[in-house]
Formats: sequence, C-alpha cells, structure tokens
Amino acid sequence: MSIAEQTTLRVVLYEGEGAEPFSSEARSSLLTGLLSKGYSITRTAVDGQVAGPDGSHLLVLGHFTRPDALPSTSTEGPTQVRVEAVSGSTEETLARVDAIRDELGAADHSAWKPWFPVIDYDRCTNCMQCLSFCLFDVYGSDENHQIQVQNNDNCKTNCPACSRVCPEAAIMFPKYKSGPINGDVVSDSDLNREKMKIDISALLGGDIYHMLRERSERAQSRFSKERSSDKALTERKKCLDKLKSAASEIPPEVLMSLPSPDEIAKKAEEVSARAAAAMKARDEAKQ
Repeated sequence: MSIAEQTTLRVVLYEGEGAEPFSSEARSSLLTGLLSKGYSITRTAVDGQVAGPDGSHLLVLGHFTRPDALPSTSTEGPTQVRVEAVSGSTEETLARVDAIRDELGAADHSAWKPWFPVIDYDRCTNCMQCLSFCLFDVYGSDENHQIQVQNNDNCKTNCPACSRVCPEAAIMFPKYKSGPINGDVVSDSDLNREKMKIDISALLGGDIYHMLRERSERAQSRFSKERSSDKALTERKKCLDKLKSAASEIPPEVLMSLPSPDEIAKKAEEVSARAAAAMKARDEAKQ
C-alpha cells in the first residue's frame, strides 16, 4: 500500500481541562520534533476545539491530571483515537508516537522532503532567470511558456540560490529562516532595488574568485544581505561539494554521475540555452 493510500495520524497536544500545560521549552521541542517527522499537529487549550473527523487516526498527548476529562479511546471503525500521557523526554515521546503510528498502520511521512521553491506569480515577470541559473532542472516552462517549478525533488535542501538571483524577489522557500526568501512581505527597499541580472557563463569562466570579490564589494551598496548573487553561487557550489563529501553514503554509480567543473560549465550552458529557448517561445507567443 502506498503512502497516499494509507490513513494518516493526527497528533493533538492537549492542554485543556484536566491537563497541565506543557512548558514553553517542552512544547517547542515536541512541536519541532513532530513537524520534522511529518506529523499533522493540533494544539488545544482550555475551551479550545479540535477540527472534526477527517478520516485520520487521532493521538491525544498531554500531562493529564483528571482522567474523567479525557476523550474516550476508540478502537472501532476505520479510524481510531488513542490517548497517551506524556511523562518522559521529547525523544521518548517521539519514539512512542512512531510506535503508535506503526501499530495503527498509519502513513510514515518522515521521508517527505519539506524543502521546495514556490513562485509568487503576482511578482514574477517570467524572465526565466531561475531557469538559466539552476543546475538541477528544478524549473521549466508550461505549454503557455510560463515559468514553473517542475521537479521539486531535484531541489537541494538548504539551497535558496535561485531566490537570491531573482530580480523580482518572486521565489520563496517556506522553510528558509528569514525574509523575504521565506515569504515575508517584500520591503520598499526590495521593490526599489536595482534589478539583478546574472551572466552565468561569465560567472563560470575566467577568474571566478576575482569576479566574486568585485560583486561582493558592489553588493554592499546595491543589494540586501539575503539577496546576493555571490551567496547564491556559493550555495550552489556547496550543494555539489556536499554531495561529493558524502561519498561513503552514495552508491558508486551515483557518485560517478556527479558533475566535474567542466560538466558544471556545460550544464550551465545547457540550462542557459533552455532558458533562451523558453524566452524566445514566450516572446513569439506574445506577438
């Protein structure tokens, strides 16, 4: 049975009547742990309500003081309700939640990859710069020649490089730590900032480090800390280096497929050509 066909497990952190609230530290630790494992979570306090049945199994966690105030445990029907008292560490609680998930035959979403780009089409001008910059074939264009995210799984975790070179701040990564990359409101200074255009072939040819130093100096007066072509190029290189450094964990056939510097340059030419073709088709469609 595929994950899509399995019932999910929804976790409720109960802090209502008959239970003591979690400490802020314990609550934060537990929420972070559950979210990182892909669980759907609800927190309810005094007089709070939980969303109605949605076909998911339900696991209620809490520091319970009044057993009579707890929801009843149900083991009938297609979905089940389980109640568990939290008494140990976060690690112990997470292990118990995983065990209950397995007992109920619920889907394991821990392998889900939460890192992905989102295009704000209200800001996007369809310049195709993300397509020409990304070496991992994340972007493409649809039948209407509009840029779109086509291969989420190709995106490298913790690499927001394409967002940094987007001249309209139109690419967001919801899991990034700060704005505007994480989707925060774009400030007036971002709106009025000189548009950034990157010549990929120039960055990959000649004295790259000299060019990076020059761009870094110019960036101090022209661009914000979070929107930097230099930082974007460095992050893209780190992704490739990280893959190579993890050689012991990568099958030989995959390791052999990793790009060399020459192959990176070739790939850059290929994606630039794709972007040029997409822009040509876009412009012809407008005529």
